[in-house]
Amino acid sequence: MKANPSDSAVEALARDIRAGDRAALARAITLAESRRSDHQRQARALAQRLGPFTGTAMRVGITGVPGVGKSTLIDALGSNLTALGHRIAVLAVDPSSKSSGGSILADKTRMARLAVDPNAFIRPSPSAGTLGGVAARTRETMALCEAAGFDILLIETVGVGQSETAVADMTDFFLVLMLPGAGDELQGIKKGVIEQADMVAVNKADVDPARARQAGAEYSSALRILTPASPNWTPPVVLVSGLANQGLSEMWAEIERHRAVFSASGELARKRARQQVKRMWTLIEERLMRQVTDNDAVKARLPQIEREVADGALTPEAAMEQILAAAQRHQNGMA
Repeated sequence: MKANPSDSAVEALARDIRAGDRAALARAITLAESRRSDHQRQARALAQRLGPFTGTAMRVGITGVPGVGKSTLIDALGSNLTALGHRIAVLAVDPSSKSSGGSILADKTRMARLAVDPNAFIRPSPSAGTLGGVAARTRETMALCEAAGFDILLIETVGVGQSETAVADMTDFFLVLMLPGAGDELQGIKKGVIEQADMVAVNKADVDPARARQAGAEYSSALRILTPASPNWTPPVVLVSGLANQGLSEMWAEIERHRAVFSASGELARKRARQQVKRMWTLIEERLMRQVTDNDAVKARLPQIEREVADGALTPEAAMEQILAAAQRHQNGMA
């Protein structure tokens, strides 16, 4: 039996990724992000081949409101870590326009040092409207980076207030960056985000140290009234400055301590297992949605159904039944 040419291409791509070929890694990520069915098949085959070489990196999610200084802090932190011998992958998820699908993709200009660091890899990728600003294929991209030998993954999320807890479902450690002025900002903090935080870092603490200390105290008080996500960890509050590179070593020491505590208790393995199962169901939901929306029979009827729902002539529930029935008939060859 002749080998499938695509199988040979996937095998070669897997070898190049394991050898540290950055161009191959970029191509693989593009495959994972593509919506073409043939690309998705290749991406799944590649993931299966590289599976044994994934799962060893530290996965750190970093979120915060726009302007909090995420990119500046990541640039400084990442540079500190590569200086210690680590290989860093930064997955910076950009806001995509819901109307055009475009994204800014400017993270490389905001991370000037890491952009030219041979031990760092920055991959900006559009979020494509996914909840929480997390790109649809960020998990697959993380696995590819691990297979390529990157031992620390930093995932920068949009930070626009959209269910940012999504990042906690794919990382080991969830860092929430805040600005001084906690008295005003506490009103706008989403409880779900703080409940998922493994640490709160008050950034730009060098600008007004007294105000930063006050903010840190108020965030600590806010955290104390919430039930910790883990019985083995009390989220600390630290004061840092990405621009001045202050407090970042202490912050990273806490992240490493978290890793040690969770590894020793077995909670890290359990957390990752839960994440894998949840991802499986997410993929099932995505596949089923595509089977409906890509269905020719549904496409033909959808404009009329949407108009009827908008006009009030059809309830959303009845419309749903019609759409699923059309998809089922088409699948059964009855349309």
